[in-house]
Amino acid sequence: MARRLQRELQQRKPFATPQEELVLNILRTADVLQQALERALHPAGLSGTQYNVLRILRGAGARGLCCREVGERMLTHDPDVTRLLDRLEGRGLVVRRRDQRDRRILTARLTPEGMALLASLDAPIAQLHTRLLGHLRPERQAALLELLEAARGGAVTSDE
Repeated sequence: MARRLQRELQQRKPFATPQEELVLNILRTADVLQQALERALHPAGLSGTQYNVLRILRGAGARGLCCREVGERMLTHDPDVTRLLDRLEGRGLVVRRRDQRDRRILTARLTPEGMALLASLDAPIAQLHTRLLGHLRPERQAALLELLEAARGGAVTSDE
């Protein structure tokens, strides 16, 4: 009997290895979750990546972060953090200032408008998270978290 992922992908033959099925399941699940987040953020005119940057800057507080630090904290790798910050600054959600000691460094901080936008999204995004994964019992959530972290740990190689 074909598993659910095989049916979703309309794949007739079994996966080559259990690991292949796991990787494809993780990627499919990540895509489903990401699409749901994108739909929730659409009315605010934000992408998931922009939302991630705003949350990172909120977490940094008044100190702010330089572009490199923002990039290091992002959930997904984005080679053009500068352009992301440009768009957010253009919308008045972020402001960047040159460092007084090292003029090469631009520090990004949330504006009051950026903070207000994030605050307006906190409850709807929390509700989305509950809708997406709240059906799993707490012990299954904890097990899934542990398994995902273990899987991610195995993906990190010494040449990265």
